[in-house]
Amino acid sequence: MSEKKKFIRDSVYGDINLNDFEVKIMDMPQFQRLRRIKQLGLISLIYPGATHTRFEHSIGTMNLGSKLAEELDLKKDEIELIRSSSLLHDIGHGPFSHVSEGVLSVPHEELTKFVVTKTSMRELLEEKFDVNEIVDIVNGKGYLGPIVSGELDVDRMDYLLRDSHNTGVAYGIIDYERIISNLKLENGLILDIKGVQAAEGALVSRYFMYPSVYQHHTTRIVNSMFRRALKKIIDEKIINEKDIYKYDDTDMISIFRHCDNTFANDIMNRLDNRRIMKRVKTIRLNNFKFPEKMYKIKAKTLRKAEEEIAEDYGLDKDYVFINIAEYPRFDEMKTQVNVDGKLYPLTKISNIIGALSKARFNIPDISVYVDNSERSKFDKFKLENYLELPEIDREKFHGIHYDQIKLI
Repeated sequence: MSEKKKFIRDSVYGDINLNDFEVKIMDMPQFQRLRRIKQLGLISLIYPGATHTRFEHSIGTMNLGSKLAEELDLKKDEIELIRSSSLLHDIGHGPFSHVSEGVLSVPHEELTKFVVTKTSMRELLEEKFDVNEIVDIVNGKGYLGPIVSGELDVDRMDYLLRDSHNTGVAYGIIDYERIISNLKLENGLILDIKGVQAAEGALVSRYFMYPSVYQHHTTRIVNSMFRRALKKIIDEKIINEKDIYKYDDTDMISIFRHCDNTFANDIMNRLDNRRIMKRVKTIRLNNFKFPEKMYKIKAKTLRKAEEEIAEDYGLDKDYVFINIAEYPRFDEMKTQVNVDGKLYPLTKISNIIGALSKARFNIPDISVYVDNSERSKFDKFKLENYLELPEIDREKFHGIHYDQIKLI
């Protein structure tokens, strides 16, 4: 007797079918924890609809992984391996997803490896798979790895679609079906020339989601506030970072509210009531001749500058934040494109992608944040008095981008 088909209703793709083994994986407590971890961390403070979770993203990634595996004409056992690997690819994420990861000494991929190989999840998975193959795929290794973790992978496709859908920001809508139907697996995922336009759309989507959602100036400060509090409670051994994979968002909120650390208590109170630090200085990185140099500034150098600013302006050093937007990496630009049997990087095939590569520093910035009540003290503040900044490129005209950033 064939097993009865099971479906889960997804807000992005509609019905997604599940087999009995996948249901068993989802019913494990390690996977159920993902229901209680927001995909976008604290971004619901900016976009109220952004309350979707790692649980639904993992299911969506499995759905796309399955579609791509079938398009690549993989064997049945390989398709099942891709489905389960996609389902498990984020199972090691800590509370509030990448927000907590910014403080930890190990990336979530390492924690995923631990959950898959060192917890009760392993016993279940070994009924059907080699757990080491799952770990390799999650980390983009081996023949099948690029499907789940590569330059143009199903993880990225799902989070763009899902994050756009839930935030209400239309930039993330991509033609994933066109991309999937034009990918081949030959020493990595190779895009056929027919799929270039859809890939361009995906990269343009990421380019605009970067300042609008992922690196929105308010996103960056709420993340910074949370991370500073998390580091303090880890340093004071209130929690053990090695156990972070056991916690969910609610656990961390409760710890912040009730632990014996007044800074963590206050930060949680501020986040609860949306009393967020405000920007007093912003410099866009494309003002500098060599903006890449900003990413060579060490964290301890930024912290020293924060302390000096606090001292000069009579502030508590823990309530001064200097934040540099994350490096605009856009790995999809490295995707190889097949043109008449020869391979070329996407940047060489597409003028749009080439332009985006050059424009990647148009929007990232370095910003200084303080409590709203202290903003009036910073009317004549000069960041260069506290940090050695790269040389300003005074020949550039940035009026258009200045107008754009005011709208973000």
